[in-house]
Amino acid sequence: MKPIPKLLSGLAAAGLMLTVAFTAQAAEKVRVALGDVVSVETLAFVVAMERAKDRGVDYELTSFAKEELAIQSMINGQSDLGVGTPYAVVQKSKLPLKNIYQMSRLIFFPVASKEYKTWKDMNGQPITFHARGTGTEAIGNIIAKREGIQFGDRSYVPGSENRIIAMMNGQIKATIVDLANKNTLMAKAGDRFHVLPGLDEPASDELVFASDAWLKDNRETANIIVEELHKLWREMKSNPGIIETERAKRNLIADQPKEVLAEVVPFYIEATKEGVYAPLEDAVEAARIDFLFYTEAGMMEGAADTLKVEDYWDLGPLDAAKKALGG
Repeated sequence: MKPIPKLLSGLAAAGLMLTVAFTAQAAEKVRVALGDVVSVETLAFVVAMERAKDRGVDYELTSFAKEELAIQSMINGQSDLGVGTPYAVVQKSKLPLKNIYQMSRLIFFPVASKEYKTWKDMNGQPITFHARGTGTEAIGNIIAKREGIQFGDRSYVPGSENRIIAMMNGQIKATIVDLANKNTLMAKAGDRFHVLPGLDEPASDELVFASDAWLKDNRETANIIVEELHKLWREMKSNPGIIETERAKRNLIADQPKEVLAEVVPFYIEATKEGVYAPLEDAVEAARIDFLFYTEAGMMEGAADTLKVEDYWDLGPLDAAKKALGG
């Protein structure tokens, strides 16, 4: 989970740059800005883009170390399609960006020492998050409000993998981690730790988005990309092994160690089971959940029920995809 973007200062000038850049003629290749490294977790997105390429949508993917850099790439007109969560930038700077697909959801797991049997036992107890103002802390805040408790001292350790190491070393007793690291913790120290109930309605973690101008000028391309995403996400739901089949067929991330590649199938089996890559059947409902979560996180301002879906989403590509795929 990434920190909330800190791009908002000085974006009034950037907005002018963005408008000019977006009116320029689109490049022949779709320039994709991925706010993450290409890895097992982002492999499904790459597979969908490769399938779109089979249908004539050539693309060039740039992987950024931070989501903020991917969004900045969009702002500067250096990319056509982005992957991240641009809600804050769109709201506070009025930049013409629209989400078109939900790539993944925030399925994170609260893990705690077994001395804390329920959330009530966590009242007044210390807890560790990724960083101040990030999604892990927002999840904690929402759960605390739901359970009627208040956490004690808060500490911050970036990286789920670092937090589970600290747990196993006895340095922290409760935190919130991603799927892969939850599995690692349970496999190595399941006798000492357990998983507490998380959120019932997970918000978006990664969204695919583009500019209004690019979507207007490249509607067919956008429709194909979203159709391939939606088709693959539906396939994953019934057959998570499709990602490894496509990876091997297309020789993707072939430079990774065998141990990493061996995790592709187990990861997607559990990730689809947990709903990380749930097919986006109702974008309006997804937006509602996002508004609730990100206002609570402090990423968006105002009451969630006053935010308008059309200010943040272009539903056209998904509607076209569902029609092409039969509902």
